[in-house]
Amino acid sequence: MTLRAVAVRRAGQWPVAEMRDEVVFDHDQRYRRRMRFTAIGGVDVLLDLPEAVQVRDGDAYELAEGGFIRVRAIAEPLLDVTAADADNLAVLAWHIGNRHLAAQFLPGRLRLLDDHVIAAMLTQLGGTVVRLTAPFDPEQGAYHHG
Repeated sequence: MTLRAVAVRRAGQWPVAEMRDEVVFDHDQRYRRRMRFTAIGGVDVLLDLPEAVQVRDGDAYELAEGGFIRVRAIAEPLLDVTAADADNLAVLAWHIGNRHLAAQFLPGRLRLLDDHVIAAMLTQLGGTVVRLTAPFDPEQGAYHHG
């Protein structure tokens, strides 16, 4: 039987005791309105949201039949970008935004999906780029409402 996920509940705002299963998704999979998936424990789920919502690590899909599917963020290949000072970091952020790339903003650093062309550009612009593998939680777009 396929269960229907009809809402997203933020981490800490859903009863963990009612978790029926969990799923591990990358950042693209965590921004969907509709898709079918099988959770880790074998529960079949149809994601059927009114609109696409950026789901973060620890959030849950609420099931129409009762219960929740916890969402975990999988580690992805990323670029961790730092700069000599805040002004240079702002320039790097501008170039990332100008290319409409998904970016995660952390204190004194930026993270984005690994891309050798972007890594070379950021290095040429004075950034320090380190490749790493970690969950990616990019900033929501300017037109996001939710």
